[in-house]
Amino acid sequence: MNRIGFIVTSALVALALLSSMLFVVDQRQFGVVYALGQIKEVITEPGLNFKWPPPFQNVSYIDKRLLTLDSPDQEPMLTAEKQRVVIDWYVRWRITDPLQYIRNVGLDEAAGANQLNRVVRNAFQEEINRRTVRELLSVKREQLMNDVKREVLEVVKGAKPWGVDVVDVRITRADYVDAITESVYRRMEAERKRVANELRSTGAAEGEKIRADADRQREVAIANAYRDAQKVKGEGDAQAANIYAEAFGRDAQFAQFYRSLEAYKASFNKKGDVMVLDPAGSEFFKAFRGSSGAAGAPAKK
Repeated sequence: MNRIGFIVTSALVALALLSSMLFVVDQRQFGVVYALGQIKEVITEPGLNFKWPPPFQNVSYIDKRLLTLDSPDQEPMLTAEKQRVVIDWYVRWRITDPLQYIRNVGLDEAAGANQLNRVVRNAFQEEINRRTVRELLSVKREQLMNDVKREVLEVVKGAKPWGVDVVDVRITRADYVDAITESVYRRMEAERKRVANELRSTGAAEGEKIRADADRQREVAIANAYRDAQKVKGEGDAQAANIYAEAFGRDAQFAQFYRSLEAYKASFNKKGDVMVLDPAGSEFFKAFRGSSGAAGAPAKK
């Protein structure tokens, strides 16, 4: 029984020892083997590899993929005309030589990102200091990014190479600082209000002009209509007068009688009208007094 336990224990120890000596390097990583703190070997190809068990040898991994570094802060930069602007940028980079990278930069990707951020920011500050806001936002923006990339490559591939390659440098946003942006928005708003008020004033003036012209045309139309109506009315009155004159000229007594009836009609057009006169001595009721005789008398021809 003790022998079986010994065998099982020995097998487990052997397996643990063997597993500590085997390691797998992924195709997305570099494998760095350390022997007592010193770099013993850098494995660039994926697969199963062997090493001495800890603490004699240890292994660490470094990413070989294309990495992205985004601008971590929003600190403003000064342009050539001393305008404070804020830019957002990103850098695409990768580790190409793990040995140089570990010796000159650090043991992981974060160390390289921190140092690369400092270099890229200094390069952007230097290039933006040479350019105006107009150039920063125009076609020269592409030239600015190329110049920043060139300066960064000069640093990382200089006297002490970092073992990295910078693939691309891009600006994603360029804007004024908040105080200047707010001032620009206020000026834009004031300008829009000025244009709107000017358009309203112009529209109101045009409206008054149209209304005045419409009123003038209405007055002219009413005056012309009144003139034509008065003309027609005058012609009608003239024709009526001619007819009356012709009719009255044939019989003077009938004319007198008709005028008296019209006068009576105009005087007693309401039920409450009252006139206090002497019928016997008033010429107004002459037609009433002589109505029978006038009616019985033959008409003069």
